[in-house]
Amino acid sequence: MIRRLDLPDAPALAETEAEAAEARLSAPSALRNRDAICAELRRLAPPAGRALEIASGTGEHVIRFAAALPGLDWQPTDPDPARRASIAAWAAGAGLPNLRPPLPLDAARPGWADRHGPVDLVVLVNLLHLISRPEADAALAEVARVLAPGGVFVLYGPFLRDGAATSPGDAAFHASLQAQDPAIGYKDVIDTCAHLVACGLRHVETVAMPANNLLLAFDRPRQK
Repeated sequence: MIRRLDLPDAPALAETEAEAAEARLSAPSALRNRDAICAELRRLAPPAGRALEIASGTGEHVIRFAAALPGLDWQPTDPDPARRASIAAWAAGAGLPNLRPPLPLDAARPGWADRHGPVDLVVLVNLLHLISRPEADAALAEVARVLAPGGVFVLYGPFLRDGAATSPGDAAFHASLQAQDPAIGYKDVIDTCAHLVACGLRHVETVAMPANNLLLAFDRPRQK
């Protein structure tokens, strides 16, 4: 499902004529957080294999990730045609041999794991608070299904802690999301971890990130 939300840091159209012709979009938040996320991926990701990014957005994350982790073959995805055009434009400019053309994928629709797996790494950035709890549960269940044994899932974004926002900015943003759609908003970190564990993944660690965000790492244990 694609929601058209009024977000404070929504992607902006490219400023130059060349960028506009290539359909590039730019999200200030992606430019702010991608280096911090990339540093954790260098530490947590497998050295080689297939990497799937869900909800790749503008494409500014995946070009950074693919450049930093060249042993992984990166597959960006997004349900929005405009976002996929932006991903393709950024990828064309980056010229990375380990970055595939973007594919359409709605993470909240059950069944996509059968078409896209198995993979060794899944990365999901800043999506769960923009979809409903049933949609988030469905997306995370598919992530658990798509991971190969030994595969790693890295989840980044804002979360509630014990059901509450932990900063005035988070409380205001959570409220603004629910004013637009009462079904969406921040998810609780404990509930999210518990759901993924129930789906067969193992919680590896939780990393405090800038701007009060969290990075959660999980893996699929290898069968003995």
